[in-house]
Amino acid sequence: MKISMQLQYSGGFKESAARVVELEKAGLDMVWVAEAYGFDAPSLMGYLAAQTETVEIAAGILPIYTRTPTLLAMTAAGIDALSDGRCVLGLGASGPQVIEGFHGLPYDKPLTRTREIIEICRAVWKRERVTYEGKVYTLPLPPEQGTGLGKALKMITHPVREQIPIYVASLGPKNVELTAELADGWLPIFYHPEKAASVWGDDLAAGAAKRPAELGPLEVVAGGAVAICGPDEAKAVRDFARPMVALYVGGMGAKGRNFYNDLVCRYGYEAEAEKIQDLYLDGKKQEAAAAVPDELLDSLSLCGDEGYVRERIQAFKDSGVTNLNINPIGADPVGLTAKVKEWAS
Repeated sequence: MKISMQLQYSGGFKESAARVVELEKAGLDMVWVAEAYGFDAPSLMGYLAAQTETVEIAAGILPIYTRTPTLLAMTAAGIDALSDGRCVLGLGASGPQVIEGFHGLPYDKPLTRTREIIEICRAVWKRERVTYEGKVYTLPLPPEQGTGLGKALKMITHPVREQIPIYVASLGPKNVELTAELADGWLPIFYHPEKAASVWGDDLAAGAAKRPAELGPLEVVAGGAVAICGPDEAKAVRDFARPMVALYVGGMGAKGRNFYNDLVCRYGYEAEAEKIQDLYLDGKKQEAAAAVPDELLDSLSLCGDEGYVRERIQAFKDSGVTNLNINPIGADPVGLTAKVKEWAS
């Protein structure tokens, strides 16, 4: 397995970039740069391109609604050029709170948009004259929708690669099927290795049946916090994730419109998911966090003595994960990353 990590820059982005340089030497293969509703990811990715030499620099993720398909392609090609072919374009639908609340755009047709964006990006990178007739995007814009002066254009500059890897963050059945059909990689959140096949197996198989042979196997990116420690410390590390899990399962969406809540239900925690959501939406965030099942937290992390951590790494590998996405906890994250890299090889 490759080893990747979400960039944490609460202490300052330049400081975090310097840490990535150290982690790169320890064997880190890929770093994910989030956007959400903070700084834009491409600016930070460009800075990382100048500071690093081998690590892949991945958007984790760019929302599909906030940029045109051609701009997404241009941005990825620019970072790919700066990094000598190390960009990964991570895409996702985000959620209506961010898209409609922060960006003021309607949250509609996520599957159709994802498919059309992927197809348009790949045409741009091949330097084809971009013409496209989709349900969401039509290029050039039809005369009745604009001035009538639009022309089919191709990219002026030459991309480093014709096929920049596209990874898609998806959870729902149809979105996962689409990911398995068209994307280079899949980014599931809250990945439970022992239950992944029962939850997503049919969706992945349905997509794989339609997958073009030239794409190669689908990469799967998943993991969690990693700590080598005793039982009490391991529990404390896992408990640290409670507020985040509660936020997603309880607060990221309304009743009946929360993808993360649906996922936890599919894992078999229907009653717990409902309780977490009710508490969170009532403003009882601490109670919601306390309601997150210990068993669920255990499954989403790799915390314990060395033998246990190695067993969890193997469980992720056996479930089909090809890129272990870790959050190393402890006094020596660089040393821990090097160990995990060795064990995952």
